[in-house]
Parts: sequence; structure tokens; C-alpha cells
Amino acid sequence: MAFNERIKEIREGFEPAFWVANVTELFERLAYYGAFASLANYLHSSLGFPTEQTASLSGIFGGLVWFLAIVGGAVADRLGFRRALSTAYLILTCSYFLLGSIGSSWMGPVRNAVPLFWIVLVILMLPALGISMVKPAVVGTTARTSKENVRSIGYSIYYTLVNVGGAAGPFVASLAHRYIGVQSVFRISALCVFVMFFAVLLFFKEPRKPGEVQITSLAQTARNLGTVISNPRFMLFLLIFSGYWVVYWQVYIGLSLFVTGYINPHADVELIITMDGLSVICLQILVSYLTQKIRPFRAITIGTVISALAWLILAFHPTIGGAVVTVFVVALGEMTLSPRYYEYVSNLAPPGQQGTYMGFAFVPIGVGSLVGGPVMGSFLHHFGEVVHHPERAWWAMTGIGSLTALCLWIYDKTLKPSDVN
Repeated sequence: MAFNERIKEIREGFEPAFWVANVTELFERLAYYGAFASLANYLHSSLGFPTEQTASLSGIFGGLVWFLAIVGGAVADRLGFRRALSTAYLILTCSYFLLGSIGSSWMGPVRNAVPLFWIVLVILMLPALGISMVKPAVVGTTARTSKENVRSIGYSIYYTLVNVGGAAGPFVASLAHRYIGVQSVFRISALCVFVMFFAVLLFFKEPRKPGEVQITSLAQTARNLGTVISNPRFMLFLLIFSGYWVVYWQVYIGLSLFVTGYINPHADVELIITMDGLSVICLQILVSYLTQKIRPFRAITIGTVISALAWLILAFHPTIGGAVVTVFVVALGEMTLSPRYYEYVSNLAPPGQQGTYMGFAFVPIGVGSLVGGPVMGSFLHHFGEVVHHPERAWWAMTGIGSLTALCLWIYDKTLKPSDVN
């Protein structure tokens, strides 16, 4: 097919709702990762939380959304994508604004009446409610508004825009933190999703497919949960693979606390974190090409090893440059395993249950953040504040990643179903 014909096919292959939904997803990711990149510093330096509580709260912010996404998909189906997206962006607007306003004078009466920890905990839970509806609504819109001949391109566009938002968020947070204060990061996030609220109301038309009448109920979602739980091999795999995400999420949780606490209190951590998203944008296609002949499960194990060993760079070279290189190598591990992980899960799912299994494929991401927060908080408290060897926290984190890789290897040799790779 000629290049001009392909361009025409792409131009005519998507309904307008496709572009509206995916552009709003870019800004939602910008808002989320911008807030996440500054969160640990904000909680620790501005609100005065100790290291362990800071890490635990950051883990909750990063992890809860992946659990709610399962129910969020059913809610999005019942509300319709237009109402789900507009509701989600309104929730996110309020959530980010409240997060950036915790220290404001107008919230003084609330702070006096309720312990600060509980105020922050409740506010950090709110974004998950919004994001849990955004993701299934955008992915569902992509499916409904893409013609069959360009659907794979549609998902590539979606994945690319997600990563652009993931890279732009920490960069915008870096500028905002540097020039107008860390609280402003969350208000800029609120502004981004508030604009998307109006974009959905003004430009998004509910996509429909002819004859599409089935609506997933909460009861069906519960039955789907039972389907997954009844597969012990799959559940064990999810549990083991959660260890990778414990290691990965330290880019957003442990790195900030370590760099500002033990390298340079004025370091631009948000800019360092930008390296993750930029690496994926620039190198994902190349890494996928180079690893295409590796079996999916082996690629998952190799990627886990790469990301685990990456933290030794920061342990041996606790400098800003060491932090940048560490994030880059963690991203290489992510690029090696992420596409193959979803390929593996889709092959593992029984016929007719691919959707259910792919929904639960996100669970390890949430488990990794929820567990990784308090675990890293304990490591930094013990090794940094008690024994005064903070670099040993990264040795411990590498140990978790290495143990995860070993368990994956054992699973591959003993328990992995023989009909999948």
C-alpha cells in the first residue's frame, strides 16, 4: 500500500470521538504523573510526614487505581463513555485541587478537626475513582471508533499518547515546582483535567456500535472475579509478578526520598523521573524489535532482572547522574517485559475470557505500589535514619527484584501451562 493511501486510510479510519478521548487521556496522564512525581517530596518536605508514612501514602496513590479499574469498566459501560469521562474529569479536578490545598488557610478548620494523615489518605484515594473510569472509557472508545483495518494503529496511538503524557507530566511538574512552588503542581494537574471536562462536554459524541446492547453489570464483574480466583496458577503468577512492580514504582516513591534526603535536597527530582517516559517514547519500538524472538515469559523474566539490577547503579553511585542512569535502565527493563507480559496473559486466558484476564493483568501494578510504598519506607528508615547507610536500601530492593526473577524462573520450569510461552 502506498504511503499516501495509508495516510488516507488512517485519516478516514477514526471517528472524531477517538481523537477527543485520546487527547484527553494524554492530559489525564500528564496530570497524574506530574502529581505523582512531586507527591513524595510534597508530603515529606511541605507537609512534614516522616519517611515511612510518606512512602506508604505515595504507594496508596499509585496503587489503588489499578484495583478500581475492574469495577470502573463496568461503571463506564453503564453510564456511557461520555458521562463516565466527564464525571471522572470532574472528580479528578476536585481531587488534585484539594491535594494541593491541604496546607492552605481555608483548610485550617479541617486540619484542626481531623488528623492530617487521615485527611491526606482520603484525598489521595479520590483520584483513583476518576482514573478507574477514564482508562476503560478511553480504551473502549478506541475500540468502538476505529475501523478494523486501522484498529491496531489506534491502540498504538493510544499507547504513544499515554507515554507522551507520562513524560510531559514530570517535566511540567519540574517547572512548576521550581518557579511557583510544589503546591502548584497539583493545581496545574487540576487545571489540566478541568479543561478536559469541558472538552468532553463540547466535543465528545457517545460512540455506538450497531446492535450493541450488552452492558456489563457489577454482578457479572463479581462473577468474573470468581473466574480468575478459581485459576490458582494464574493467581500465583500475578502474585509473583507483583514483585516487579514493587521494584519499578521506586522511580516515583523511593527515588525522590533518597535523592532529596541523601544526595541533594534541592535536586530536581521531577526532571530525573522524566527520563522514564522519554526512554519509552524513544526506544520502545527498537527494544520490541530486538526482543521479538525471545519467548514472552523469558522476556518478562529478563526485564525483571534488568530493572532489579538497575538500582545497584544508584547504590554504587549515589549522585544525580547515577539517579538518571538508574531510571533509564529501569525503563529498559520495563520496555523489555511490558508488551510481552500482556501478550502472555492474553495467551494464558481460556477462550472467551480474554477480557476478564486482561482486566486482572493490571492487579500486580496496584499490588506493587501498595506494597512497595511501605516496604521502601521501612528500608529508608532503617538503613538511612537508623544505621546511616541509605544506599543499602537499594541493595534490598534489588534483592526483591532478583527473588521475583528467581520465582518466575521456577514457575516457568514447574507450573507454567505447557500450551503458552
